[in-house]
Amino acid sequence: MKLSKANLDQKLDHTYDAIIVGGGAGGLSTAIYLARYRLSCLVIEKGLGRSFWMQHLTNYLGLSPDTPGRDLLKQGQEHALDLGVDFLNGFVEHAEDKDDIFSVRVKVGKKDSIYPTFKSKYIVAASGLIDNLPQLEDMQNVYDYAGYNLHVCMICDGYEMADKKCGLFVSREGAINTAFVLNWFTPYISVFTNGEFEVGDQMRTKLAEHGYPLYESPIAKFLGENNEMDGVELVDGTKVELETGLVAMGSHYYNDYLKDIDLERNGENIITDEMCRSSHPRIFALGDLKQGLNQVSIAVADGTLAATGIWRDIRRSSPPRLWSENVAVASK
Repeated sequence: MKLSKANLDQKLDHTYDAIIVGGGAGGLSTAIYLARYRLSCLVIEKGLGRSFWMQHLTNYLGLSPDTPGRDLLKQGQEHALDLGVDFLNGFVEHAEDKDDIFSVRVKVGKKDSIYPTFKSKYIVAASGLIDNLPQLEDMQNVYDYAGYNLHVCMICDGYEMADKKCGLFVSREGAINTAFVLNWFTPYISVFTNGEFEVGDQMRTKLAEHGYPLYESPIAKFLGENNEMDGVELVDGTKVELETGLVAMGSHYYNDYLKDIDLERNGENIITDEMCRSSHPRIFALGDLKQGLNQVSIAVADGTLAATGIWRDIRRSSPPRLWSENVAVASK
């Protein structure tokens, strides 16, 4: 059921089989499979995740290429709720393992916030990441184009950028190397640093050899209309015509709630086995939080694996159900 401040106290004494942190594609996939395995779970979703900002699912099998990410999430949430999954809008602040039961503290509500703690046997970390965007005085000017033709994922949207005039927006020198992969899709690349760092001589030479213009002045605003970006205006007055853009400015990972639990990691990514199980036997990580491709299709598959791994654990540790038990239940 849908939980809120008004009714969540009904679940505070309940121990879920799993708490899923994140209601994106991976988290909802996990919840649907867990419910179909007849296990109890709670999905806690902070809102406005990466897949919510996807304006078109251009590469997801079975869906129209113009399907917005939010439609996928809406349908997935409704499916999970129909199966008896509990769902709460909130921000998970901390998780602690006590006597083989996790205590998960959640901030609920931006105003007059409350901080309930829920219990579970397992945690599925599906809280993902959010991409860093160019920081302008008017951020709405960025949001107007992000997820449309201002992209954040080359693997997802390289096809949409093919042979177009493309701006590459970076916040550190190392990210400029993205240009030399992006050129598989288009050679018409202009690099923008937004004035955030100094580009070294070696990189300048490499860009010049490829014919890629470098713009180091801060960005005043993106140009365009109807969510279609068609250029950039810099604070020095320069205007650069573009047809598309790729932001390669890193990401923020939502995994702070696991900071007090010792997990094997590679940077910000949690290392998992083939079933998405982390180095902690009762914590699973999937989607963008684990190592691998950051794709919706991967996250959905990860949810299937994680839910199945949890079910196998619980099933193997449970006593077998006998025919006589079923007869006794049916006769009541």
